[in-house]
Amino acid sequence: MLVRGIGGIILVVLGAVWIAQGTGAMNGSAMSGHGQYAVLGVAAALIGLFLLVRAWRVRNQDHRQHP
Repeated sequence: MLVRGIGGIILVVLGAVWIAQGTGAMNGSAMSGHGQYAVLGVAAALIGLFLLVRAWRVRNQDHRQHP
């Protein structure tokens, strides 16, 4: 549960940075202005969100079983 949550947060943040770089909103790297990095960023952010939702559901399920 903890690993999923941390991994999800990292992927969401990393995805946001890649989106910003790929769209040209964040300059200063070789990734800046290349659209494929924005697409990869969206994919990474979606996977991160999926991991966060799974971690949240597992956490809530554990709390319901052990009041």
